[in-house]
Amino acid sequence: MDKDETLTAFAALSQSTRLDVFRLLIKAGGAGMSAGEIGETLNVRQNTMSANLAILLRAGLIRKTREGRSIRYFADMNGLRGLLAFLMQDCCGGRPDLCQPVIQELACDC
Repeated sequence: MDKDETLTAFAALSQSTRLDVFRLLIKAGGAGMSAGEIGETLNVRQNTMSANLAILLRAGLIRKTREGRSIRYFADMNGLRGLLAFLMQDCCGGRPDLCQPVIQELACDC
């Protein structure tokens, strides 16, 4: 992830509902959730939820899979890893390889 992608991710997460969605999808893990389930859980209207999901998708923080007529959303752990790697690239005296185990541990392969 580069600086512009990181700024896009932070901008996406700087809104309360989108941060809640991202955290909810991390909690859902590999099962993911449909847009309707997310909206119900967070008490957010469908059109508002669709806009927020689109922003998180463009930021690379979530991914989606079509299941028949519905779409299931998941936290994109590769996107999270990329964000963490960018933030930690100069850690440990400029030796990001030392931080890689920490990044992998924080952003599990669910």
